[in-house]
Amino acid sequence: MSTAPESPTPQPPAPDVPLVRAGLTRRGWTIVVSFVLTVALLLVGLLVPIPYVSLGPGPTYDTLGDVDGVPIVRVDGEKSHATTGQLRMTTVSVNDEISLFGALGLWVSGRYAVAPREDYFRPGETEEQIEQQNTKMFQDSQSNAEIAALRHLKYPMKVIATEITSGAPADKVLAPGDQLLVVNGKKVAAAADVRAALAGTTPGQGISITYKRDGQEKTATIALARATDFGQDDRPEGFIGLGAGERPDVAFKTTISLQNVGGPSAGLIFALAIVDRLTDEDLAGGATIAGTGEIDAAGTVGRIGGIPFKMVAAKEAGVSVFLVPEGNCAEAKDNAPEGLRLVKVSTLDGAVQALQDIKAGRPVPGC
Repeated sequence: MSTAPESPTPQPPAPDVPLVRAGLTRRGWTIVVSFVLTVALLLVGLLVPIPYVSLGPGPTYDTLGDVDGVPIVRVDGEKSHATTGQLRMTTVSVNDEISLFGALGLWVSGRYAVAPREDYFRPGETEEQIEQQNTKMFQDSQSNAEIAALRHLKYPMKVIATEITSGAPADKVLAPGDQLLVVNGKKVAAAADVRAALAGTTPGQGISITYKRDGQEKTATIALARATDFGQDDRPEGFIGLGAGERPDVAFKTTISLQNVGGPSAGLIFALAIVDRLTDEDLAGGATIAGTGEIDAAGTVGRIGGIPFKMVAAKEAGVSVFLVPEGNCAEAKDNAPEGLRLVKVSTLDGAVQALQDIKAGRPVPGC
């Protein structure tokens, strides 16, 4: 008996329910995309550096005091006089790693300024190169401050070879640091005397040079060259290939110790601190005095940058008198914090006189 297959059990009809596709609506996608873009913009604004730097008040240092127990200005081998008051050098804080929102916040605060990075750093410069340049300028300012201070105090000076052109006539005889005594029969008392002694000479002419090295005097004959052979401008006199500079001819040593500070603008205050240490003038006279200004070996005070920020830093450090380079007077006057007395200076001699006059209650030139 054959058996037929069973018929399938009939299923109930499917309910009449509309199908819904899983996912976001257009409005939902709009909200999600907007949120993602907002978060991305926030992250960019907070984290991505922009090609700008921020400038603001930096730390100040009392050059008559010390940092971590190390005197900023120290004189070894000569009597160092006691001082009262403070002579504070001022600095500008520069930050070249700022974001867009960070820059906006600094600008809105009114305490900082924002400027294009290229105004302060040349394109392609590495951080190491920038630090080297700032360190070199700072070291030069220290050297100039010492020379200017000791020149002001009438200490004797000597002329030394500072740079020797490679392969030039001087390179065969002299070395940096040699003291120059006589060039072409003329005594050398100032750096300018070296060039003056070559007036009237001609390329190929032999001249004598008397110099001192390691305490011993030596005389040598040098055949002058032609300046153009060493990439110099053409000139009628012979070329020696020698850079000369002046240094104090003293037995004592002046040391300036300050870390993580660069640039040349502390020169004036360093020079004043050296003068104060080596005399019984007591220039600050118990007051808290600050200032700024580049200085050269002759004692001339040059203009600097960032003076509005330096005055703010000085005021916050309790400074009553601020020494301003003559070239910065207009800018300083327009930005001076209330109660800060501005004193105009153009030379180290003038700055010393101004401090003496302030201590004695006499009038001083202001901005």
